[in-house]
Formats: sequence, C-alpha cells, structure tokens
Amino acid sequence: MICVSLQKKNLEELFAVLERPEVEMAEIRLDLCPLSEDDIRELFSLCDKPLVATCRIGELSGQSEREKGEEKERLREGERDGEEKRRVREAERRLVAAMEAGAKYCDLELEAPAPVGKRLRRKAAECGTIFIRSYHNFEYTPSAEELHGIVAQCRRFGAEVVKIAVKANSPQDVTAVESLYGSYPEGSLLAFCMGEAGKASRLDCLQLGAPFSFAALGDKTAEGQYQLDEMQAEVYGGYQPYHRTGIEVPASKSMAQRAIIAAALADGTSHLSGYTPCEDSQSAIDAARALGAEINEGPTLVIRGCGPAPLSLDRLDVGESGLLTRMLIPVLAMKNGGKSFEVTGRGTLPTRPLAGAAQIMASFGVMLENLASEGKEIKVPLRVNGKLLPGRADISGKGGSQLISGLLMALPMADKNSTLYIHEPKSIPYMFMTADVLQKFGIKAASELEGGDDFLESQDWSLCTGMTFRVKGEQKYQAADFRLEADWSSAAPFLVAGAIFGSAQVEGLDTSSLQADLSIIDILAEAGACVSQVEDTKTVCVQKAPLNAFEMDLANAPDLFPVVSVLAAFCPGQTRLGGVGRLATKESNRAEAILEMLHQMGVDASIEKDDMLITGHSLTSRLMSGNLLRSGAFTSRHDHRMVMALKVAQLGADGPIQIDDELCVAKSFPDFHL
Repeated sequence: MICVSLQKKNLEELFAVLERPEVEMAEIRLDLCPLSEDDIRELFSLCDKPLVATCRIGELSGQSEREKGEEKERLREGERDGEEKRRVREAERRLVAAMEAGAKYCDLELEAPAPVGKRLRRKAAECGTIFIRSYHNFEYTPSAEELHGIVAQCRRFGAEVVKIAVKANSPQDVTAVESLYGSYPEGSLLAFCMGEAGKASRLDCLQLGAPFSFAALGDKTAEGQYQLDEMQAEVYGGYQPYHRTGIEVPASKSMAQRAIIAAALADGTSHLSGYTPCEDSQSAIDAARALGAEINEGPTLVIRGCGPAPLSLDRLDVGESGLLTRMLIPVLAMKNGGKSFEVTGRGTLPTRPLAGAAQIMASFGVMLENLASEGKEIKVPLRVNGKLLPGRADISGKGGSQLISGLLMALPMADKNSTLYIHEPKSIPYMFMTADVLQKFGIKAASELEGGDDFLESQDWSLCTGMTFRVKGEQKYQAADFRLEADWSSAAPFLVAGAIFGSAQVEGLDTSSLQADLSIIDILAEAGACVSQVEDTKTVCVQKAPLNAFEMDLANAPDLFPVVSVLAAFCPGQTRLGGVGRLATKESNRAEAILEMLHQMGVDASIEKDDMLITGHSLTSRLMSGNLLRSGAFTSRHDHRMVMALKVAQLGADGPIQIDDELCVAKSFPDFHL
C-alpha cells in the first residue's frame, strides 16, 4: 500500500485530505501537526482508513548530527534536559491518545527512552495497534552487518514491524538495504533509502515485501520521495480498485429455513418480514406446505401453521438443502405418527452423505435406510422408519449441527422430557440460532457448555468439548412476528473484496447476530483490515489496509472457508485455517475444490490433518512482481460458495476467470454480483 505522510495540518485539513479517494493510507506526524489530544482522538476514531501515529521523541530527532550539535550548544544543560523531558511526556501522551482511538500503527523511533518504549509497547498490545520501531539515518547508510544488528535491536525492543530509513549515497547503499528483505518474514520489514540515489528503493520495497511505502502529497517530507500520483502510476498502473457502497444482501437462509418450518408447526399465523427468495428457502416453503401450512409469499411471509395436528406423509422433497433434510427427518419422525416416509432431493444432495445421521436417529428409535445408494453411508433418497421417542442420548457433534437442530425442533412436541448430550460439538453457533428461533415461537430449551480451563477463560466455542440441551416435552409452537436477519454468509464476499482491493459498505447487518458467519469480522480484523460500523446503523464498512497472515479455526463457520482462502492468498506469510474436516459433505468436497482452485491460481497451499496452509503475498507485491492470481477456466463444482470465492479472486487475477456453473448461486443469493 501507499502511505502519505501528513504534517503541518490542522484537524479540518487532515480530514479533507483523508476523504480524498486516492489517499488509501496516511502517516500523521503528531509532532508536526497542531492537534490537541481531543483532536487526535477524534481523528483516529472517525477515520476508517489505516493511520500511522508518529511522534518523534528521540533526542532532537530528524536533525543532522551537525544540527544536533548546534542545538546542544545553544541550550544550557538543565534547560535542554527539561525541554527533552517535556517533549517526551507530550509525545507519549499523543501516541497513547492515538492508539486508544484506533490507530492502526504506532511508530516509535529506536532512540526513544527505554521506559517509554516499554509503556507504548504494552499500550499497543492492549489497543491492538501494530508497533513499529524505526531507525533513521539522514547522512549515510550503515553496513549490511550493522543494518541487521539494528533490525535485531528493533525486534528486541518490541517491534512487530521494523522501519529502516537511511540516506543512500551510492547504488551499493541501496543494495545493502534491500538485501535485508530475504532474512525476515514478509510484512515485518519496511526498509528503504532516502535521497535521490535511493528513490527507486521506495518502490522496490513493495515488491520485496514491505507492508507499505511512503509518498508525498504536495510538499515532500524527505529527499527522494515520490509524489502520490507518481507512485500510484508505478504500482497500480491501469489496475482499478474495488469500491462499493450501499450493498444489500439477502435474508439469512439458515434463519429463514428454521423460521419457516417453525411457523408451519405453530398454531396461528406468523409474519416473517425481510424475506428474500432463494432456492433453499423456496424448498423450505414447499416443505412447510407439505406439512399443511398455508403461505402467502412476498417481502413478508405470512404463514398459517398446522399446529399440533398429526401428519400422514408418504414422501417429502427437500430440494438441494442439506439443512432441510437433516432438520425435517426428526420433525417428521415425530409428526408422522410412526408411519414410514421417504425423503428425496436433487442436484448435489444425493451425492452428499448424511454423516452420523443413522446412529443419531437410532438413539431415538428411528431407523434410516438408503433407497438408491449402496453401502453404509446414508444418502438421499432415503426411508425413515419409526416414531421419534423422547429420552436421553449421548451423540456425536462431528457431523455438524443440522440434525441436532432438527432434534431441538422435534423433541419439544414429545410427551416426555429429553436430554441431548453432544460430545465434540461443531457449528455451535447454528445450534444457538435454532434455539433462538424456537424461543421466538414459544419453545424453550436449556443449554450448558463445557470445556477445559482455556475454554472457560476465553469462551471460544472452538474449545468447547461438550454441550447439553434439556428439552421439556409437551410444548406447543405459537405464532410469531419478527424480521429475518440479513445473511453474513452472503456479506462475506463483499467484505473480503473490500479488505483486499479497496473498500466495501454492506447495509443491514446485525453485529449481535448468532449467525456463525458473523466471525468474518474477527477474521478480517485478524488479517489486518480496517473494520468499522457506522454509528447507530447496521452498516458495516471494511477498508483496505496492509494485511498479514493469520490463524483461524473455521470448524464452526465452514461456509466462509472458500472466500477466506482467497483472502489468505493476499495476506503475506503463511495462513493456517482449521476445520478442513467439516468441508467434505458440503455442496462439493470443498477441501478438494479450494485446494484445486488455489493451485490453479498459482497459490502455494496444502492440507495438514485438519488444517489448510496457504502462503500469501500482498496485492502490491503481486502487482509489482507480476504475480497476480492466474486466470483461466475454473469449475465451481456446482457450489454457490465456490462461485462467490472465484468472483472475489477475479479482482486480483491477471485476466478473466471463466466459471463453468455460475447459476448455482441461486441456492442462496440469486442476484449475487460483485
């Protein structure tokens, strides 16, 4: 990325510059801008773009050795000491104010007093600010050996990013500085030369792995600096950034399907506003009608439920929805009075095994048998035999949450209480989404989570080892009126595109949602993107920033895996994504599909046990080196999430990406268009 250095500007002038679309990142020289601490807090809290807070507090820093000597001669020793202490205290306060308000980076020169460095390092960790330690030499370039020693010292003093800016007096000086890059992780070093002899290094550093480089916007702040438009032409050429606002996404199909079936089971008329059609939700509507519900379709679904009346169904078509399949097997096994029935589907559904379904349903007296496929793996079409019996069962959560959600919907209608103990639970947020939807329809289920000390301390669902649901019998569904939430799964491609290629604003997103894919916010923040929410609205904004490799367990949010793998391809370093085992039974074998996609694009990726490892490079590095993602003909494997990921990847490819089946996005987002 390209960072402009701003100095000698007041608050109003700084905001005016930062609002300019060509400015993607800025360094704010707090020592040279006339800003109060309140001004600093306002600036860093309201600006969505990544900002570097810099306030030089080393001894008369920024001056040549001759100028330092002259300044010392002018000041008596006591005056000099008092002045320096005052400057140090003032600079520290300004940097702390900037970090507390949301500064992306804090840049502290190596010469700063050690106690100040320790305090600011702790504050940076507390605020989530990336800590830069910087070395400047305005007269010459130290030897390569000395430069390595300076980097080591900066890292020892807490640097997450080391900045080296030295005066080049010869091509050999530039070579010495640029040779540093091969010894340190990409994104952790920002080394370049000042002076006309070192000008090219300000561009070269981006190709070599620097997280950003500096350019001037008007008056140059250092000799040899490029103007912003010059550097942008060199880096981006004809590349067009991605900027979109006012994006609207469909209703969550996960919530819609649960709510539609619950409304069909209710006694009375429910109103579900905010509905947007897609194939899976339409399948849920068709299934609800098969249960006996009357439905008027539109932006608000009006559903007159069938209440507690028993059913007598011979066959149910669930379309291509795995959720609907697993959810309705227990519900119909309860409502159908023990009468056998068939479950059929289409598309990729008959190829996807229902992992663990036979064993779980057998725990409640229900047997599943294949009607077409051979072998032990249960697949659609299938026959369901027996009535669901209440009781206590210890079941595995390895196969996911969908069948468990179905049990949570069915068991309240039994004549006795039930207890579900789930070991090795996966997709925990989806279970809580089910419980939340059921509560809206008057159904209650108590829940408890368990795990080790690490889980108790962090409340990280990926560390949960077991769950217990206690479900009271003889409950009745009651009609409900509420608004369906916008879908975080559908928002994720836009947010990732904004984080890599420019910016994006998505409307109507509830950041208090129980949707599992809300975790895209945490993922983007871990990757280094600037994420914010417009005050008092449901508008979520993502702004491009220097990205970094990250580690994230996606076992609870497998739908994010394809698009997050594309994000990882633009994050310098090696990203580790956990939860590969959850991908095999999606619309495609997503682990295979993602790996094939990345390899075809020229991305280094592999699978180790349950983790996918992806080696990425920044967008600027890819642009400068001509190493954009490879274009060509790709297969979506008829998987809507793969189509969305490929569309995001297209923004960073060296040519067009052709997809064999784009229409499969209708499963969740018929109008999807980046």
